[in-house]
Amino acid sequence: MIDPSILQILLLGVVQGAAELLPVSSSAHVIVAEKLMGLDPTRPALTFLLVMLHTGTMLAVILFFWKAWKKAFFRNRATLLTMVTTVGGATLVTIVLGLLLKKLIEGLFLGGAGQGQIEDLFGRLPLIGAALAVAGVVIIFTGRRTPPGDSRPITLQAALWIGASQGLCLPFRGLSRSGITISTGLAQGLPRQPVEEFSFALAVVITPPVVVQELHRLLSATARGDGTLDLVPLLGPGLLGMVAAFAAGLMALRLLSNWLEAGRWSWFGWYCLGFSALVFALAAAGV
Repeated sequence: MIDPSILQILLLGVVQGAAELLPVSSSAHVIVAEKLMGLDPTRPALTFLLVMLHTGTMLAVILFFWKAWKKAFFRNRATLLTMVTTVGGATLVTIVLGLLLKKLIEGLFLGGAGQGQIEDLFGRLPLIGAALAVAGVVIIFTGRRTPPGDSRPITLQAALWIGASQGLCLPFRGLSRSGITISTGLAQGLPRQPVEEFSFALAVVITPPVVVQELHRLLSATARGDGTLDLVPLLGPGLLGMVAAFAAGLMALRLLSNWLEAGRWSWFGWYCLGFSALVFALAAAGV
């Protein structure tokens, strides 16, 4: 199979950048886009490109939230300590719960198989469609809650619940990380803007280990093959895709913030339900 074209890389960059930061599941959108374009996501070239696209998306997150994070987390020693405690605690819960889920799924459904088969299992369109539907219902439900008038901080207990919800999302393609974590905060009666800022602070912390894991999978797959990996020709197109993901990510974050503050959070849930129906239709058509 040939490597993706520049146009396909740009399209993947836009899809990944926008869907990664909107509560609509980037993995679901990227998998569907790859299938419709006839691309094989298991190929080393695609893995390498997706790592670059994730990097562009995270740069967009850092640029968009940096001023808010400086005010909320780095204003003084007390806010820094609070950030380390809440973000660190939530991330720890995410990792522990994510690993436990991985082991449970391997033992119950895959007979002890490894990460590759887990990703193959949850990359199937019917399961993606079901996860999208669950995310849609959760977002619609929490979008109907009236936010509090005060601006109370995110406590450690609230942060741990948000971290646990993030851990539940890790193995499930289609279960939007931002959608579920923000919804968990809203369900606890927390104000919208601090929950959004906290959710994406967690994303910046958890994404680098995920990227390292993908690179490790890429190198392991290469070692099992012929031992050669010539990705230099993809660096230029990959950088273009990174720029596309960065630009799409910034626009997506502006849309997300505006809709969240305007009380349109549930609109993303309805979109997830609609996209879930499309995914089920594609599965029925044998795509």
